[in-house]
Amino acid sequence: MSKYKVIYADPPWAFNNKKTGGSMKSGASQQYDVMSLEDMKQMDVKSLCDDNCLLVMWYVGAMPDEALALARAWGFRVTNMNGFVWDKETKHGKDFFGMGHITRASTESALVAVKGKTSTLIKDRSIRSRIRAKVTGHSAKPNEFRHAIEKLCGDVPRLEMFARTQSPGWEVFGNQVDESIQIGSKEQAA
Repeated sequence: MSKYKVIYADPPWAFNNKKTGGSMKSGASQQYDVMSLEDMKQMDVKSLCDDNCLLVMWYVGAMPDEALALARAWGFRVTNMNGFVWDKETKHGKDFFGMGHITRASTESALVAVKGKTSTLIKDRSIRSRIRAKVTGHSAKPNEFRHAIEKLCGDVPRLEMFARTQSPGWEVFGNQVDESIQIGSKEQAA
């Protein structure tokens, strides 16, 4: 099995409120399969990681504790809660006006976490954390972030977890793409 130096993840967070995002048809569970935090924590991600590995993981602004717990369960130490920030814009170039739990969301963040030494992972220190890009499909992340990660870490083995599409140069794990790798649980690994 491959060992990855970069893991890029957009976990299928389960919400207590099925109406998150507005109507019953717009909630995450209406768009794709979601997973509980405990089920995601049981995934054997540690076995996929090189001794030095960078995790870039999208999280829901209302669930920072869960994001920290998941990164730690996978064997990473969080170094930046806003490692990447997506400044969302509409297809017409205006500020996106999304849902939110306290304030209306117009950005989304991905934390950055590390297993091993950061110094061996980062090849280009000119990468900025904020990228302004258009919103497309429900929960779809812009390709600009994949490109930024590639530039940040160079051409290394990398995996996109919970992928919805295949991207050149990336191996994928996800139930919406062909040729997905398989990830077992911690129990299976023991």
